[in-house]
Amino acid sequence: MLETRRVVASSLTIIEPSHGWVPVKARELWEYREVLYFLVWRDVKVRYRQTLIGVAWAVVQPLLAMLVFSFFFGRLARMPSDGIPYPLFAFTGLVPWTFFANGLTQGANSLVSSGSLITKVYFPRLLVPTARVLGGLLDLGLSLLLLLGMVWWYGALDRPLALVWLPTLVLLAIVTAVGVSLWLSALNARYRDIQHIVPFLVQLWLFATPIAYPSSLLAENWRALYALNPMVGVVEGFRWALLGSGSAPGSVLGASSLAALVLLVTGTFFFRRAERTFADVI
Repeated sequence: MLETRRVVASSLTIIEPSHGWVPVKARELWEYREVLYFLVWRDVKVRYRQTLIGVAWAVVQPLLAMLVFSFFFGRLARMPSDGIPYPLFAFTGLVPWTFFANGLTQGANSLVSSGSLITKVYFPRLLVPTARVLGGLLDLGLSLLLLLGMVWWYGALDRPLALVWLPTLVLLAIVTAVGVSLWLSALNARYRDIQHIVPFLVQLWLFATPIAYPSSLLAENWRALYALNPMVGVVEGFRWALLGSGSAPGSVLGASSLAALVLLVTGTFFFRRAERTFADVI
């Protein structure tokens, strides 16, 4: 990462490498907000360019996953679902999970795939993985509409006031995805092995999140540790807000939010420290 220092007397701009831990310049991020918008829009257009069904893939992906989960876990394994029809139970967890998993995967590879842009133009590099995560909001919105339709079809949409929690839960998923993406994208810029580890990490994280099974299967003394997985708070919150399953957001959501915030803060500072070498190693 390069820092710019201006010498007013001679109107000369001197570019110098940064040293030590680099602070996060929130004002600079705000000044480049239009760049973030264009990066998000570019990613959305590239994702659905020359596709047969376009943005419908946003719905097809969690829908097919729901069918697989319903057959293997619901019908064959007889997994409990807290009294909720298993397809609805699984789809409610898969909607936020798909957004998170796609954002994490694309965010981790964002710096390497944007190498030509990073080596030619200066802008806050934090915007690159952030844009990849935010680009999935369109997919999330479309799949959420289908989810609301399913909830209505099953007659479970009887708590409309609880839906006000959904934006907060989506924000928690965004913070988690961005935080992890900052760590992985910075590591992937130097160690390309990370791109092979990410799919395995996503698979492990899937089964560490109560999507195919209810968290009620866990013993009470394990709940606090389990909630340190931020996606536990997101998935459990979605099921409570939409289906009335479980208890209202409380200690679980608090622990998940704290863990997500730690991931974001530490990921941001680690990313800023590693940023100085991106143009050399990408």
